[in-house]
Amino acid sequence: MNYIDRQSGNVFSYAVTAKTVTRTSNKTIPGIQSASWLPTGSMAYVQYLSGADSATINSYGLSATSSDGFFLLQNLASVTASPIGVSPSILSLASGANGSAASLLNTNGTHGVIIFSSPLSALRVSYAGKQFLAYTKPAGGLAGDAYIVDTDGNFSRIAGPKNGLVALASPSGKWVLVSFTQNNVMRMGLVNTTTNEELSLPVSTIADKCVWAADDSAIYCGVPVSPRAGAIYPDDWYQGAVQFSDRLWKIQVAGRYAQLVLDFSKETQTALDAEALAVDSANSNLVFVNKNDNSLWSYSL
Repeated sequence: MNYIDRQSGNVFSYAVTAKTVTRTSNKTIPGIQSASWLPTGSMAYVQYLSGADSATINSYGLSATSSDGFFLLQNLASVTASPIGVSPSILSLASGANGSAASLLNTNGTHGVIIFSSPLSALRVSYAGKQFLAYTKPAGGLAGDAYIVDTDGNFSRIAGPKNGLVALASPSGKWVLVSFTQNNVMRMGLVNTTTNEELSLPVSTIADKCVWAADDSAIYCGVPVSPRAGAIYPDDWYQGAVQFSDRLWKIQVAGRYAQLVLDFSKETQTALDAEALAVDSANSNLVFVNKNDNSLWSYSL
């Protein structure tokens, strides 16, 4: 497992079985805000702020084993590496007053091709198998929509309008996990992207606290034990106004039943608020960041 130290930008490799850490790159990129890894772990695409008042967003392709790398365009809204099962590529999003444009690039940052554009400037985008998922940036007080975008740039709405809508596509793109709020209560469902049928789920959290198994069979989520009543979700969680004490649940897609995997507070004697979850291709190890202190955790499934 590879990871990046947020403050220094150095890359480290963690051997799960031996429980040892090795630094594999000493490239210095301070203040990294986000990172998206190729499935091979050979390259990460990171974003960090610079310039007066940190007004410039830099996007950089960072090698996991050397000081090699390259810059992408400045002030990109997001940069995402392709998942397992999709031809290696980079999905970038540029947003401005006139809307958004998503481009597909080679993993070395070359030959960018615009795949779709939208008059909406506040979008999130990701891969959905060989297609793409786009949804309006979530806000508890605003209704949002989620769309599947095909390779010709055609939008098909699959969910919404729903307040606080957050969406997470499965690796194949067959399913999209959606979370939203209803009367200020968190809800969660599964959308079949072929039929647009939405199925309710027995547990609820914010989709940003979940990860799909590599084979689409299950979803792992950090589910808060007692979310604070009266809070606006997901806004207050993003802004750090509320913190969660989570349990780890596994949601089986077939049958849509939920199984408690781990009660963090009982095992660690401290509250863990899980985000940035990831699972290996064998579904044997799960890693996540504790939002409360930015510590990195690993759990053998």
